Amino acid sequence: MIPVFIPRPCFNSVLKDVVRKIRAMPHRVAVLALDGVIPFDLGIPARVLSEAHDAAGRPLYDIVTCSLDGTQVHTNAGFTIQVRHDRDALAQADTIVVATQEPSTAMLTAGELDPRVAELLQTLDPATRVVSTCTSAFNLAAAGLLDGLAATTHWALSDRFAALFPAVEVRPDVLFVDAGRVLTSAGAAAGIDLFLHIVRTDHGASIANDAARRCVVAPWRDGGQAQFIAHPTLPASSAGTGPTRAWALARLDQPLSLADLAGHATMTKRTFSRHFVAEMGVTPLQWLIARRIDRARTLLESTDLPVERIATEAGFGSATLLRQHMHAALRVTPQHYRRTFQAPVPKT
Repeated sequence: MIPVFIPRPCFNSVLKDVVRKIRAMPHRVAVLALDGVIPFDLGIPARVLSEAHDAAGRPLYDIVTCSLDGTQVHTNAGFTIQVRHDRDALAQADTIVVATQEPSTAMLTAGELDPRVAELLQTLDPATRVVSTCTSAFNLAAAGLLDGLAATTHWALSDRFAALFPAVEVRPDVLFVDAGRVLTSAGAAAGIDLFLHIVRTDHGASIANDAARRCVVAPWRDGGQAQFIAHPTLPASSAGTGPTRAWALARLDQPLSLADLAGHATMTKRTFSRHFVAEMGVTPLQWLIARRIDRARTLLESTDLPVERIATEAGFGSATLLRQHMHAALRVTPQHYRRTFQAPVPKT
């Protein structure tokens, strides 16, 4: 199981300097907007951090947005933004945030880095905390800031990220990763979770909860909660184990063993398993559990059926077993998942 967040390394002298800068008041945060920036993500750091106040009502963070040269930045939404600050803001910041860029940005997906950005990131004060949201993890990795560390990005880009940066331990199914000086988050709203985590780490749960209330968001989704990744079930082919997979999908509510699957395919269990792994990349039982979780997720999202009934319909047999498998796969309970994804019934 992936932990709530990646534990920080031992507090050597560099990390002590990071902590010292964190505790400076107000803590200076510079958000870097690059061409192709996604406006929603760009606004998250200021929106969350600006709601963190001390007991006297004084802001705990001073947040500015900057570009490389203080000129307009092209967003991915068809308009440009004018920022008030240039790269000098980065040199003065205690925390730097690199905002999300459009995933199709050529240099980003190629693992390349604008030389100006590379110079900025590679010459930062070692005590400066660095944060990426979603795709901007590519920038940090290209600058070498994530070498030897755990990190995350949007699940749809995680395979590409891992291929480009083998020195990074990619965590594709978590909301955010706190690796000490460097923190990374997954897509869009996971940035909200990360910045609330930063407030909580810097100043405690009470201040973070107050900030969450002012933003009208959930005060806590732990970093180890899985990104809710859609895994579409590919149509079964007419060759190999395809017919047996189609047969099993029509009978998910029934007890199905490896012997049942192999028998349907008229193969020995060993032969069937070998062919199945070659075709699907997982064992037959791993595939079966994943499909049952998919069925349970669909029923939780689209019906009001009791969890016990959903467990039966999905083939788990009991609510206890469904909870165990959902927590292992998604790190949430069925009820938590339902509250997150089920639309409220309109009042008549």
